[in-house]
Amino acid sequence: MENQRGKGLSFARRIYLPRVIGLGIGFFSVGAALYPLTMPSWIWALLLFNGFAWPHLAYQISTRAAFPYQAERRNLLYDSLCGGFWAACSQFNPLTTVTILSMMTMNNVAAGGHRLFVLGALAQLAGVLLGWAIFGFKFTLITTQAQVWACLPMLTLYPLALGMVCYRLAIKLAQHKRALSTLSRTDSLTGLLNHGAWKDLLHLKFQQCRQHNSQATLALIDIDHFKVINDSYGHIVGDAALQQLSKELKSLLDEYELAGRYGGDEFCVILPTLPLSKAEMLMEQLRETLQQYRHPQVPELRVSLSIGLARYQNAYKDALDWLDDADKALYTAKHTGRNTVSVALSRSSPSDASQFSH
Repeated sequence: MENQRGKGLSFARRIYLPRVIGLGIGFFSVGAALYPLTMPSWIWALLLFNGFAWPHLAYQISTRAAFPYQAERRNLLYDSLCGGFWAACSQFNPLTTVTILSMMTMNNVAAGGHRLFVLGALAQLAGVLLGWAIFGFKFTLITTQAQVWACLPMLTLYPLALGMVCYRLAIKLAQHKRALSTLSRTDSLTGLLNHGAWKDLLHLKFQQCRQHNSQATLALIDIDHFKVINDSYGHIVGDAALQQLSKELKSLLDEYELAGRYGGDEFCVILPTLPLSKAEMLMEQLRETLQQYRHPQVPELRVSLSIGLARYQNAYKDALDWLDDADKALYTAKHTGRNTVSVALSRSSPSDASQFSH
């Protein structure tokens, strides 16, 4: 309910400025057409109200309504009704009629698409019938020079105002789309890439390494005994450990080194251009930093990491081979004492992995 009201208020704010500009300069377009005719004073009072008071009243009505979006759509139909009425009052002066009705129709299409276009056309027809009922069925097919000049601001300024509103809306939609795209690729707890997004990047990096014969290192990182941490201290403390690891990864890696949460307590990193020796040093730095972490409510908690590394090799058939070697290296680290970095050797080597222990 509150979200719908917020969207309705945003809609009313977008309509407000174009309505102020459109009806304000529309006053002069209609006034120039009415001036040669013998019209009662109440028509001029109504035209003044419609041109300069109604835009602000309509905004107050919509923003104070329980359902602002619906109220604003009704206001747009009132605008169309008045447009048809002024067309009939001006005895269908060609330029004035086309200017007023076309601008209002454009506004309806921009605000509500096909449905509001149809409803707006019906409202315009109702306004025409009301004007005919009061002043009779009359036509004036001559447009004076003064009327041409009076319509020019409407034909130039109003489309500009409406265009600016549409442009700002398009910018906001693009920003929301980018934000949604980021959310769909990001792990909500850690702010790192999620499993699917990281796997996509792994396949992309594998293809780049193959095409350009470049080097890169893949790291899989696991928090030792993470289930015990959750069972002993609770999931809030466990989540804090995951967030601390992600924080350290973000500070340690540069913009080209891509980290993700692979699942549960397992993290993954692609280190492009880094030779294996430097990748080892970087992961050692991460392991040592996490050992220094102390949770403020659980000072006795110690966090250690097991890390498996695999450098890119031409022998890999696909990215999954690369990932499998890193996983084997991680398995070696976890089953040889944990709190260590293990490095997968070349596939031509008789051994699957060697250990770099501490």
